[in-house]
Amino acid sequence: MKTIKANILSDSKVVSAEISYTDKVQKINVLGPADKSLPLLVAGFIDLHVHGGGGSDIMEAGSAITTIASTHARFGTTSFLATTMTAPFEDLEKSFLAMKETYSSRGKNQSRILGVHLEGPFISSEKLGAQPNFTREATLKEINHLNNIVPIKVITLAPEVFNHLELIPELKKMGIVVQIGHTNGTYEEGVTALNQGAKSFTHLFNAMSSFHHRAPGMAGAALAHAQYAELIPDLEHVHPGAIKAALRCIPDLYFVTDSTAATGMPDGDYKLGSHTVHKCLGGVRLADGTLAGSALTMDQAFRNLLTLGLAPEEISRKLSTIAAELIGVKERGSIAVGKFADFVILNSEHKIKTVIIEGDECDF
Repeated sequence: MKTIKANILSDSKVVSAEISYTDKVQKINVLGPADKSLPLLVAGFIDLHVHGGGGSDIMEAGSAITTIASTHARFGTTSFLATTMTAPFEDLEKSFLAMKETYSSRGKNQSRILGVHLEGPFISSEKLGAQPNFTREATLKEINHLNNIVPIKVITLAPEVFNHLELIPELKKMGIVVQIGHTNGTYEEGVTALNQGAKSFTHLFNAMSSFHHRAPGMAGAALAHAQYAELIPDLEHVHPGAIKAALRCIPDLYFVTDSTAATGMPDGDYKLGSHTVHKCLGGVRLADGTLAGSALTMDQAFRNLLTLGLAPEEISRKLSTIAAELIGVKERGSIAVGKFADFVILNSEHKIKTVIIEGDECDF
Protein backbone atom coordinates (compact mmCIF):
# COMPACT_ATOMS: atom_id res chain seq x y z
CA MET A 1 0.00 0.00 0.00
CA LYS A 2 1.29 3.45 -0.95
CA THR A 3 0.16 6.83 0.34
CA ILE A 4 0.45 10.34 -0.95
CA LYS A 5 -0.58 13.72 0.43
CA ALA A 6 -1.78 16.33 -2.04
CA ASN A 7 -4.48 18.82 -2.86
CA ILE A 8 -7.27 17.15 -4.81
CA LEU A 9 -10.40 18.36 -6.58
CA SER A 10 -13.53 17.41 -4.66
CA ASP A 11 -17.12 18.61 -5.13
CA SER A 12 -16.11 21.75 -7.06
CA LYS A 13 -13.48 22.75 -4.54
CA VAL A 14 -9.88 21.94 -3.70
CA VAL A 15 -9.10 20.10 -0.46
CA SER A 16 -6.00 18.54 1.02
CA ALA A 17 -6.11 14.77 1.36
CA GLU A 18 -4.12 11.62 1.96
CA ILE A 19 -4.71 8.94 -0.67
CA SER A 20 -3.87 5.28 -0.05
CA TYR A 21 -3.57 3.08 -3.11
CA THR A 22 -2.27 -0.07 -4.73
CA ASP A 23 -3.12 -0.33 -8.41
CA LYS A 24 -6.47 1.16 -7.38
CA VAL A 25 -7.45 3.77 -4.81
CA GLN A 26 -8.10 2.11 -1.45
CA LYS A 27 -8.85 5.09 0.79
CA ILE A 28 -9.17 8.87 0.62
CA ASN A 29 -8.78 10.74 3.90
CA VAL A 30 -9.69 14.43 3.56
CA LEU A 31 -7.39 16.46 5.81
CA GLY A 32 -8.99 19.89 5.41
CA PRO A 33 -8.86 22.94 3.15
CA ALA A 34 -6.28 23.24 0.39
CA ASP A 35 -2.71 23.36 1.68
CA LYS A 36 -0.37 25.63 -0.30
CA SER A 37 2.59 23.47 0.68
CA LEU A 38 1.13 20.48 -1.18
CA PRO A 39 1.03 19.87 -4.95
CA LEU A 40 -2.18 19.51 -6.94
CA LEU A 41 -3.16 15.94 -7.82
CA VAL A 42 -5.69 15.41 -10.61
CA ALA A 43 -7.06 12.35 -12.34
CA GLY A 44 -4.86 11.04 -15.13
CA PHE A 45 -5.74 12.57 -18.47
CA ILE A 46 -7.73 10.43 -20.93
CA ASP A 47 -7.19 11.30 -24.59
CA LEU A 48 -9.63 9.78 -27.07
CA HIS A 49 -7.82 11.09 -30.17
CA VAL A 50 -4.14 10.14 -30.46
CA HIS A 51 -2.53 9.53 -33.87
CA GLY A 52 1.06 9.49 -32.72
CA GLY A 53 3.88 10.87 -30.64
CA GLY A 54 7.62 10.64 -30.12
CA GLY A 55 8.23 10.49 -33.87
CA SER A 56 5.94 7.48 -34.39
CA ASP A 57 2.55 7.20 -36.09
CA ILE A 58 -0.16 4.64 -35.28
CA MET A 59 -0.37 3.63 -38.96
CA GLU A 60 3.33 2.70 -39.06
CA ALA A 61 2.54 -0.46 -37.09
CA GLY A 62 5.61 -2.26 -35.73
CA SER A 63 6.76 -0.87 -32.38
CA ALA A 64 5.18 2.55 -33.00
CA ILE A 65 2.42 2.01 -30.46
CA THR A 66 4.83 1.50 -27.55
CA THR A 67 6.72 4.68 -28.45
CA ILE A 68 3.45 6.59 -28.60
CA ALA A 69 2.25 5.18 -25.25
CA SER A 70 5.54 6.13 -23.58
CA THR A 71 5.55 9.63 -25.09
CA HIS A 72 2.06 10.54 -23.95
CA ALA A 73 2.62 9.15 -20.45
CA ARG A 74 5.31 11.83 -19.99
CA PHE A 75 2.68 14.51 -20.45
CA GLY A 76 0.11 13.06 -18.05
CA THR A 77 -2.01 10.99 -20.42
CA THR A 78 -2.55 7.82 -18.41
CA SER A 79 -4.88 6.18 -20.95
CA PHE A 80 -5.89 6.85 -24.55
CA LEU A 81 -7.52 5.60 -27.74
CA ALA A 82 -5.10 4.79 -30.54
CA THR A 83 -6.51 6.70 -33.52
CA THR A 84 -6.19 5.48 -37.07
CA MET A 85 -6.16 7.39 -40.35
CA THR A 86 -8.22 6.89 -43.49
CA ALA A 87 -6.44 4.05 -45.29
CA PRO A 88 -6.98 0.87 -47.30
CA PHE A 89 -8.32 -2.07 -45.29
CA GLU A 90 -5.00 -3.92 -45.39
CA ASP A 91 -3.18 -0.98 -43.79
CA LEU A 92 -5.79 -0.67 -41.06
CA GLU A 93 -5.60 -4.40 -40.33
CA LYS A 94 -1.81 -4.19 -40.08
CA SER A 95 -2.08 -1.30 -37.64
CA PHE A 96 -4.64 -3.13 -35.49
CA LEU A 97 -2.53 -6.29 -35.38
CA ALA A 98 0.49 -4.26 -34.25
CA MET A 99 -1.54 -2.80 -31.36
CA LYS A 100 -2.88 -6.11 -30.09
CA GLU A 101 -0.08 -7.08 -27.73
CA THR A 102 0.34 -3.60 -26.24
CA TYR A 103 -3.43 -3.32 -25.77
CA SER A 104 -3.38 -6.54 -23.75
CA SER A 105 -0.29 -5.75 -21.69
CA ARG A 106 0.80 -2.25 -20.64
CA GLY A 107 4.55 -1.75 -20.40
CA LYS A 108 6.49 0.24 -17.80
CA ASN A 109 6.17 4.02 -18.16
CA GLN A 110 3.45 3.55 -20.76
CA SER A 111 -0.10 4.87 -20.94
CA ARG A 112 -2.88 2.29 -21.00
CA ILE A 113 -4.44 1.75 -24.44
CA LEU A 114 -8.20 1.59 -23.98
CA GLY A 115 -8.95 0.62 -27.58
CA VAL A 116 -9.18 2.28 -30.97
CA HIS A 117 -10.74 5.42 -32.37
CA LEU A 118 -11.38 4.59 -36.04
CA GLU A 119 -11.23 8.04 -37.61
CA GLY A 120 -12.13 7.25 -41.17
CA PRO A 121 -12.24 5.76 -43.72
CA PHE A 122 -16.00 6.21 -43.47
CA ILE A 123 -15.94 9.97 -44.02
CA SER A 124 -16.74 12.54 -46.69
CA SER A 125 -14.21 13.16 -49.45
CA GLU A 126 -15.40 16.79 -49.33
CA LYS A 127 -14.11 17.27 -45.77
CA LEU A 128 -10.89 15.28 -45.62
CA GLY A 129 -8.96 17.80 -43.56
CA ALA A 130 -5.58 16.08 -43.28
CA GLN A 131 -6.98 12.62 -44.04
CA PRO A 132 -5.75 10.81 -47.16
CA ASN A 133 -8.47 10.20 -49.76
CA PHE A 134 -9.14 6.52 -49.15
CA THR A 135 -12.76 7.10 -48.15
CA ARG A 136 -15.27 4.29 -48.65
CA GLU A 137 -18.60 2.97 -47.47
CA ALA A 138 -18.70 1.54 -43.97
CA THR A 139 -19.53 -2.14 -43.68
CA LEU A 140 -20.22 -4.22 -40.60
CA LYS A 141 -17.97 -6.96 -42.01
CA GLU A 142 -14.91 -4.71 -41.99
CA ILE A 143 -15.76 -3.13 -38.65
CA ASN A 144 -16.37 -6.51 -36.98
CA HIS A 145 -13.09 -7.90 -38.32
CA LEU A 146 -11.07 -5.01 -36.91
CA ASN A 147 -13.07 -4.92 -33.68
CA ASN A 148 -12.18 -8.57 -33.05
CA ILE A 149 -8.47 -7.70 -33.13
CA VAL A 150 -8.58 -4.67 -30.82
CA PRO A 151 -11.88 -3.21 -29.53
CA ILE A 152 -13.12 -0.16 -31.40
CA LYS A 153 -14.48 2.34 -28.88
CA VAL A 154 -15.18 5.28 -31.20
CA ILE A 155 -15.90 5.54 -34.93
CA THR A 156 -15.88 8.86 -36.76
CA LEU A 157 -18.17 8.86 -39.78
CA ALA A 158 -19.98 11.23 -42.10
CA PRO A 159 -23.67 10.41 -41.82
CA GLU A 160 -24.68 11.95 -45.15
CA VAL A 161 -22.66 9.61 -47.38
CA PHE A 162 -23.34 6.00 -48.44
CA ASN A 163 -25.58 4.05 -46.04
CA HIS A 164 -24.10 5.48 -42.87
CA LEU A 165 -27.33 6.75 -41.33
CA GLU A 166 -28.74 3.22 -41.40
CA LEU A 167 -25.54 1.81 -39.91
CA ILE A 168 -25.48 4.03 -36.83
CA PRO A 169 -28.03 1.99 -34.79
CA GLU A 170 -26.06 -1.20 -35.50
CA LEU A 171 -22.83 0.37 -34.27
CA LYS A 172 -24.60 1.60 -31.17
CA LYS A 173 -25.78 -1.95 -30.43
CA MET A 174 -22.15 -3.07 -30.64
CA GLY A 175 -21.25 -0.57 -27.91
CA ILE A 176 -19.28 1.65 -30.28
CA VAL A 177 -19.61 5.42 -29.84
CA VAL A 178 -20.44 7.06 -33.17
CA GLN A 179 -18.95 10.51 -33.59
CA ILE A 180 -20.00 12.72 -36.48
CA GLY A 181 -16.97 14.16 -38.22
CA HIS A 182 -15.18 14.88 -41.48
CA THR A 183 -18.61 15.69 -42.79
CA ASN A 184 -20.19 18.16 -45.18
CA GLY A 185 -23.68 17.25 -43.99
CA THR A 186 -26.47 19.70 -43.33
CA TYR A 187 -27.89 20.71 -39.99
CA GLU A 188 -30.88 18.45 -40.68
CA GLU A 189 -28.66 15.47 -41.48
CA GLY A 190 -26.80 16.05 -38.24
CA VAL A 191 -30.02 16.06 -36.22
CA THR A 192 -31.15 12.87 -37.96
CA ALA A 193 -27.82 11.18 -37.16
CA LEU A 194 -28.18 12.09 -33.49
CA ASN A 195 -31.70 10.68 -33.50
CA GLN A 196 -30.31 7.47 -35.04
CA GLY A 197 -27.90 7.07 -32.13
CA ALA A 198 -24.80 9.10 -32.95
CA LYS A 199 -23.46 10.36 -29.64
CA SER A 200 -20.75 12.93 -30.23
CA PHE A 201 -18.80 15.05 -32.73
CA THR A 202 -15.16 14.73 -33.78
CA HIS A 203 -12.91 17.80 -33.39
CA LEU A 204 -15.83 20.22 -33.30
CA PHE A 205 -15.70 22.99 -35.96
CA ASN A 206 -12.80 21.35 -37.83
CA ALA A 207 -13.48 19.37 -41.03
CA MET A 208 -17.25 19.86 -40.86
CA SER A 209 -19.82 22.09 -42.53
CA SER A 210 -19.64 25.39 -40.69
CA PHE A 211 -22.28 27.47 -38.95
CA HIS A 212 -24.17 30.15 -40.85
CA HIS A 213 -27.32 31.76 -39.51
CA ARG A 214 -29.35 30.61 -42.53
CA ALA A 215 -27.55 27.27 -42.94
CA PRO A 216 -26.38 26.10 -39.50
CA GLY A 217 -24.50 23.12 -40.92
CA MET A 218 -23.09 20.26 -38.87
CA ALA A 219 -21.46 22.70 -36.45
CA GLY A 220 -24.89 24.21 -35.83
CA ALA A 221 -26.39 20.76 -35.19
CA ALA A 222 -23.70 20.15 -32.58
CA LEU A 223 -24.21 23.50 -30.85
CA ALA A 224 -27.99 23.13 -30.81
CA HIS A 225 -28.36 19.46 -29.91
CA ALA A 226 -25.17 17.68 -28.80
CA GLN A 227 -24.63 16.33 -25.32
CA TYR A 228 -21.03 15.39 -26.20
CA ALA A 229 -18.38 16.70 -28.58
CA GLU A 230 -14.58 16.66 -28.65
CA LEU A 231 -12.54 19.78 -29.38
CA ILE A 232 -8.82 20.47 -29.85
CA PRO A 233 -7.77 23.22 -27.36
CA ASP A 234 -4.39 24.11 -28.83
CA LEU A 235 -5.83 27.63 -29.48
CA GLU A 236 -4.87 27.18 -33.13
CA HIS A 237 -7.54 24.79 -34.43
CA VAL A 238 -10.36 26.74 -32.75
CA HIS A 239 -10.51 30.41 -31.72
CA PRO A 240 -10.91 30.94 -27.95
CA GLY A 241 -14.25 32.67 -28.60
CA ALA A 242 -15.56 29.62 -30.45
CA ILE A 243 -14.38 27.39 -27.60
CA LYS A 244 -16.32 29.54 -25.15
CA ALA A 245 -19.43 29.33 -27.36
CA ALA A 246 -19.13 25.55 -27.41
CA LEU A 247 -18.68 25.45 -23.63
CA ARG A 248 -21.97 27.31 -23.21
CA CYS A 249 -23.84 25.08 -25.65
CA ILE A 250 -22.55 21.53 -25.14
CA PRO A 251 -22.85 20.18 -21.57
CA ASP A 252 -20.23 17.44 -21.95
CA LEU A 253 -17.74 19.08 -24.26
CA TYR A 254 -14.43 17.32 -23.77
CA PHE A 255 -10.93 17.94 -25.02
CA VAL A 256 -8.46 15.90 -27.07
CA THR A 257 -5.05 16.49 -28.58
CA ASP A 258 -5.47 14.99 -32.09
CA SER A 259 -1.74 14.50 -31.59
CA THR A 260 0.63 13.32 -34.30
CA ALA A 261 4.11 11.81 -34.50
CA ALA A 262 5.38 15.39 -34.05
CA THR A 263 4.19 15.44 -30.43
CA GLY A 264 7.11 15.65 -28.03
CA MET A 265 9.53 16.18 -30.92
CA PRO A 266 11.48 19.12 -32.38
CA ASP A 267 10.40 20.98 -35.51
CA GLY A 268 10.73 18.92 -38.68
CA ASP A 269 8.96 16.46 -40.98
CA TYR A 270 6.90 13.53 -39.66
CA LYS A 271 4.46 10.90 -40.92
CA LEU A 272 0.69 11.14 -40.48
CA GLY A 273 -0.75 8.05 -42.10
CA SER A 274 0.39 8.21 -45.73
CA HIS A 275 1.00 11.97 -45.50
CA THR A 276 4.17 13.82 -44.57
CA VAL A 277 3.50 16.73 -42.21
CA HIS A 278 5.73 19.54 -40.99
CA LYS A 279 5.97 20.79 -37.42
CA CYS A 280 6.93 24.44 -37.01
CA LEU A 281 6.39 26.83 -34.09
CA GLY A 282 4.20 24.28 -32.33
CA GLY A 283 1.80 23.72 -35.25
CA VAL A 284 1.59 20.73 -37.59
CA ARG A 285 0.58 21.24 -41.24
CA LEU A 286 0.48 19.65 -44.66
CA ALA A 287 2.62 21.18 -47.43
CA ASP A 288 -0.35 23.30 -48.55
CA GLY A 289 -0.73 24.80 -45.06
CA THR A 290 -3.71 22.68 -43.95
CA LEU A 291 -3.67 21.95 -40.23
CA ALA A 292 -2.79 18.26 -39.83
CA GLY A 293 -3.49 17.17 -36.31
CA SER A 294 -1.40 18.80 -33.63
CA ALA A 295 1.63 18.55 -31.37
CA LEU A 296 -0.53 19.33 -28.35
CA THR A 297 -0.10 17.45 -25.08
CA MET A 298 -2.77 17.11 -22.41
CA ASP A 299 -0.79 18.99 -19.76
CA GLN A 300 -0.48 21.93 -22.18
CA ALA A 301 -4.21 21.64 -22.86
CA PHE A 302 -4.75 22.00 -19.09
CA ARG A 303 -2.73 25.21 -19.04
CA ASN A 304 -4.41 26.56 -22.19
CA LEU A 305 -7.83 26.06 -20.67
CA LEU A 306 -6.78 27.91 -17.53
CA THR A 307 -6.12 30.95 -19.75
CA LEU A 308 -9.73 30.76 -20.95
CA GLY A 309 -10.97 31.11 -17.39
CA LEU A 310 -11.93 27.49 -16.67
CA ALA A 311 -11.49 26.33 -13.08
CA PRO A 312 -9.13 23.38 -12.45
CA GLU A 313 -12.00 21.12 -11.39
CA GLU A 314 -13.88 21.81 -14.63
CA ILE A 315 -10.75 21.28 -16.69
CA SER A 316 -10.14 17.94 -14.99
CA ARG A 317 -13.68 16.85 -15.81
CA LYS A 318 -13.18 17.75 -19.46
CA LEU A 319 -9.74 16.13 -19.75
CA SER A 320 -10.59 12.94 -17.88
CA THR A 321 -14.06 12.30 -16.49
CA ILE A 322 -16.23 12.97 -19.55
CA ALA A 323 -14.01 10.90 -21.84
CA ALA A 324 -14.24 7.91 -19.49
CA GLU A 325 -18.01 8.25 -19.24
CA LEU A 326 -18.44 8.57 -23.01
CA ILE A 327 -16.74 5.26 -23.80
CA GLY A 328 -18.08 3.47 -20.71
CA VAL A 329 -14.83 3.14 -18.77
CA LYS A 330 -16.04 3.12 -15.17
CA GLU A 331 -12.74 2.56 -13.37
CA ARG A 332 -10.96 5.67 -14.62
CA GLY A 333 -11.54 9.37 -15.09
CA SER A 334 -11.78 10.58 -11.50
CA ILE A 335 -10.19 10.07 -8.11
CA ALA A 336 -12.41 7.73 -6.09
CA VAL A 337 -12.12 4.57 -4.03
CA GLY A 338 -12.13 1.53 -6.30
CA LYS A 339 -10.90 3.37 -9.39
CA PHE A 340 -7.45 2.92 -10.87
CA ALA A 341 -4.71 4.99 -9.27
CA ASP A 342 -4.14 7.10 -12.39
CA PHE A 343 -2.77 10.40 -11.09
CA VAL A 344 -1.06 13.48 -12.45
CA ILE A 345 0.73 15.64 -9.91
CA LEU A 346 1.20 19.26 -11.00
CA ASN A 347 3.46 21.94 -9.55
CA SER A 348 2.44 25.53 -8.82
CA GLU A 349 2.77 26.40 -12.52
CA HIS A 350 0.56 23.43 -13.46
CA LYS A 351 3.46 21.61 -15.06
CA ILE A 352 4.04 17.87 -14.69
CA LYS A 353 5.76 16.84 -11.48
CA THR A 354 4.83 13.15 -11.28
CA VAL A 355 2.72 10.71 -13.31
CA ILE A 356 1.29 7.59 -11.69
CA ILE A 357 -0.40 4.95 -13.86
CA GLU A 358 -2.33 2.12 -12.23
CA GLY A 359 -0.36 2.73 -9.03
CA ASP A 360 3.06 2.73 -10.72
CA GLU A 361 5.08 5.94 -10.56
CA CYS A 362 6.66 6.66 -13.92
CA ASP A 363 10.36 7.46 -14.04
CA PHE A 364 11.05 9.71 -16.98
